[in-house]
Amino acid sequence: MYDNICKFIAEEFSTDLASWLLGEPIQLTQLSPKELSIEPIRTDALILKQSNNLVLHVEFQTKTEATIPFRMTDYRLRVHRRYPDKEMHQVVIYLKQTASELVYQNTFTLTRTRHEFEVIRLWEQPTEQFLDTPGLLPFAVLSRTDEKVEVLREVARRVEAISDRRVQSNVGASAFILAGLVLEKEIIGTILRRDIMEESVTYQELRREAREQGLQEGRVEGLQQGLQQGLQEVALNLLRSGMSLEQVANFTGLSLEQVTQLQLISTQAEPPVSDDN
Repeated sequence: MYDNICKFIAEEFSTDLASWLLGEPIQLTQLSPKELSIEPIRTDALILKQSNNLVLHVEFQTKTEATIPFRMTDYRLRVHRRYPDKEMHQVVIYLKQTASELVYQNTFTLTRTRHEFEVIRLWEQPTEQFLDTPGLLPFAVLSRTDEKVEVLREVARRVEAISDRRVQSNVGASAFILAGLVLEKEIIGTILRRDIMEESVTYQELRREAREQGLQEGRVEGLQQGLQQGLQEVALNLLRSGMSLEQVANFTGLSLEQVTQLQLISTQAEPPVSDDN
């Protein structure tokens, strides 16, 4: 979810992103990863933007991965193969603070081969640089501050001041979601207006994906529960037929402990035999 929001910000506010990362508001257009494919390429949290002379490659990460230096090198070579005359600026942006040393890795090295890229750890970045640009407002609460609640309140005030309702809702929704990395949902909800956020197409899409995922997980869980219940019923029938515990366990795939428990439950559930004599 966080990766998708960052991709949306980079696509919707690419000029703001370029101003931050490149130092000037270069107009960038989308570069499809498919154009670089020799084989399937991993595209999660991947942003490739291009101008006439430059390709900007940004990876947003919530978790550390040891493979990132290699991936950055791989992307660089693919872009060079496709666009040998273009420069490339590569940045890995870590969103959430961690003690892992991997967030300091900015090189890939093999024998006689070395590649470098930029790494930004948001929790080390000054808050002020994110407050004056609409597209960067969602990152402010992840920056270097001990007053995250106050920063989010300032973000909310600046979101309210955005005159374009569509931009306002998209920035608000992005800020709401990214703030979840460092603040409790209840606190965020008291600061950012939910009605503005819910107007965002991105927020609605994320909710739809979450509902679909929840339904899918529910279906899988229901099937698993149904299968387990069916096996238990088969086991009970086999026990009533006189089959041994070990044989029932082997036949159904249930553990011996589970079968033993079923036998105890079955015995307790059986009505007592009346004595008419």
